[in-house]
Amino acid sequence: MPLMDIADVAERSGVPPSTLRYYEEIGLIRSEGRRGLRRQFDADVLLKLSLIGLGKTAGFSLEEVAGMFGQDGRPDIPRAQLHAKADELQRQIIDLRTLRDALRHVADCRAPTHLECPTFRALLKTASRSRLVYRPSDAAAGLKPARQKWAR
Repeated sequence: MPLMDIADVAERSGVPPSTLRYYEEIGLIRSEGRRGLRRQFDADVLLKLSLIGLGKTAGFSLEEVAGMFGQDGRPDIPRAQLHAKADELQRQIIDLRTLRDALRHVADCRAPTHLECPTFRALLKTASRSRLVYRPSDAAAGLKPARQKWAR
């Protein structure tokens, strides 16, 4: 099977060469050699990059993604970990739907002020059950602290 130059891998995968080099450095992917100064990859690297991208999109860290590959570099994904992530995403979906519905209600509420709206007051009460989580990077960017739900 012909090898692909790092530029070809970057173009076909959409992953920048700097990221490809980093992934190789941390052991997520492996080049097969070099032609001149350019790394050469087997075409299977495209599938692995797709799996890495899917894992990142699902919210797995690169360390977690790395653990999903066996010693031979082939996917060996623990199903329990996938179930746990799916459950976490389901909770996030429910929270986001609730937030979406609350924002729509507040935007469309016909009460003279939002504080006179019983539904809005109930939403505030629900929101007050979560605790503030300070994230220094958010504060540095001038953003308000995030809210985190108490464990259910």
